[in-house]
Amino acid sequence: MDISIGIGKSGRRGFGFDDISVVPSRRTRDPDDVNLSWELDGYRFELPMLGSAMDSAVSPATAVAIGRLGGLGVLNLEGLWARYQDPEPVFEEVATLPADRATARLQELYRAPIDPDLMRQRISDIKSAGVVAAASLTPQSVERYIDGVVEAGLDVLVIQGTVVSAEHVSSRDDPLDLSSFIAGLDLPVIVGGCASYAGAIHLMRTGAAGILVGVGPGAACTTRRVLGMGVPQATAIADAAGARIRYLAEAGRYVHVIADGGMSTGGDIAKAIACGADAVMIGSPLASAVEAPGQGAHWGMATYHPSVPRGTRVMTGQLGTLEQILVGPARENDGRQNLFGALRLAMASTGYADLKEFHKAELVVAPSVRTEGKALQRSQRVGMGS
Repeated sequence: MDISIGIGKSGRRGFGFDDISVVPSRRTRDPDDVNLSWELDGYRFELPMLGSAMDSAVSPATAVAIGRLGGLGVLNLEGLWARYQDPEPVFEEVATLPADRATARLQELYRAPIDPDLMRQRISDIKSAGVVAAASLTPQSVERYIDGVVEAGLDVLVIQGTVVSAEHVSSRDDPLDLSSFIAGLDLPVIVGGCASYAGAIHLMRTGAAGILVGVGPGAACTTRRVLGMGVPQATAIADAAGARIRYLAEAGRYVHVIADGGMSTGGDIAKAIACGADAVMIGSPLASAVEAPGQGAHWGMATYHPSVPRGTRVMTGQLGTLEQILVGPARENDGRQNLFGALRLAMASTGYADLKEFHKAELVVAPSVRTEGKALQRSQRVGMGS
C-alpha cells in the first residue's frame, strides 16, 4: 500500500532485515537433513554464497579457500590485484591510514594503471588450484578485458556496478549491449546491482544466469547518503523474486537472485533466503577473517571513485578464520561466525529441507525483533545488545 509523502508524491513502505523475522512452521527437521547447495549453470556449490568482489575481502588465495569450503569467491579484476604485482604493502598501508586520510589515499592508490597480464595471472592462479574461477568487471571495461580473462580460464563472469541496467542511455558513446554481449559468451554471467522489480526483470531478459540485488546496503557503502537512492534489502529481494517468477513463466528459464550486501549475521542470511534469494554475496564478514587481504580493514569498489566516492573504509577487526566465519564452529554468540551453520539451523528449526522450499517461509513484520525481552543484553552490551 502506498503511503502519502505529500500531496504530490506517495511511496511504498520498504523493509530491511531488521524489520522482519522468519515464522516457525508446523514442523522441524534434523539439521543434517537440510540441503544448502545451489547450482549455477552446471556448477554446484555446497554453500549458497559468493565472496564479494572487494579487494579487502577476496584475494586469489581467499578465493581458493572459499571455493574449497563450498562457496564462490569473486575477484575484483579492476582492483589492487590487477594494478600491483605485489599489493601487500598497499594493503598494510590502507589498514593503518587515519580515517580522515583514507578516502583520498585510496583514490591515489587506485590511480595505478590496470595491467591485463596481472588480470590473467590472477585468474590462472585461482583456476590452477582446482576451484571455480569467478571475477568481476565493470560495464565500462568488460569488453576491453574479457578476451584475455576468458583465455586465462575464467569460469564465471560478474558484471557489476552500483546500478547496472539493461537499458543504459548515452549521447557520448555506445553503451554495452548486455544481451548481445552475454549471448556471445560461453560462460555464465551474473549482472547487477539492481533494487527493483523492473530493474530485475529487464536484467533477467539479457540472458544473465543470475542478478545481484542490492543498492547501498553494504557495510562500507555510502551510496544512500551520497546519491540518495536505495531500497531496503528485504523489499528489494522480494521484488526481484517476484520478477523471477514472472520471467520463469515468460521464458521458461530460471534466473538466480543473489542478495548483495547488508548481511553480517547468520540471521540476516536466513532472512535473505526466506525473502527469495537463491544465494548471498557477502563482503564485510569475509573481510573480518584473519586470512583476509584487508587485515581488518574493509572498503568497496566505489570507495575510491575518482570524483564521486560512494564508500568509506571501515574497520571490521579480525573475528576468526575464514572457516570459522563460514562454517564454524562459532566461538561467539553474536551471529557473525558459522554463518551457514546458522542458516542450516534456521531452516531446520522452521521445517524447510532446501533453499527453494525456504522461499515459502512465512515472514512477519517485526520491528521489535532485536529488542523484545533483551533489556539486560542491551544494558550489559552483550549478545544482541552489543
